[in-house]
Amino acid sequence: MAVPQKPGGGFRPSGGGFRPGGGGGFNKGGFRGRFVPRKEAEHRINHFIRVPQVRLVGDNVEVGIYDTPVALKMAQEQALDLVEISPTVDPPVCKIIDYNKFLYDKKKKEKEMKAKSKVSEVKEIRFTPNTDDHDFDFKAKHAIEFLKDGNKVKAYVQFKGRAIQFQDRGQLLLLKFAERLAEVGVLENMPKMEGRRMLAMFAPKGKKKAQ
Repeated sequence: MAVPQKPGGGFRPSGGGFRPGGGGGFNKGGFRGRFVPRKEAEHRINHFIRVPQVRLVGDNVEVGIYDTPVALKMAQEQALDLVEISPTVDPPVCKIIDYNKFLYDKKKKEKEMKAKSKVSEVKEIRFTPNTDDHDFDFKAKHAIEFLKDGNKVKAYVQFKGRAIQFQDRGQLLLLKFAERLAEVGVLENMPKMEGRRMLAMFAPKGKKKAQ
């Protein structure tokens, strides 16, 4: 019930209260005196489609122009959504589909396209002539993941001091590495020496350079 007011006074709640346009306002829930606009939906669906008529297309309907309430009822009868696909034409083009599945498939396709356009990197794997089996298996596992992600792998054996005399051991190790990666990677060149390192380059399967 409103409290009687004195002429020219106005209603003044005790303790400050809500002050429109002031610097405070309510702070509960992160509200700070102004409303945060909601993110615009990607498509208008169901009751958010305000036009009087729509053009229905798709496999599960008879293509044509329908009154919007009729099209909406058709979607409801199929337990699906009426989704506006092309809003700029007259009347707008709509489909009766599962909107959540539509968005999921769309995002999945975009993700796949992004993965295909990803710029490949060169990942390095370092060995020594005395690399043991455990370390070899650990590094092979990482190299397989790199190749599956579309990256190249540069594997090399580092020779220090007198170890340079064991070049044949380094070559055998890199060829063994090539066998381990054979299902996902292609050896682009035979192991070769560069300085005190013996190198071998691997490319993801299907991306072998033309000979």
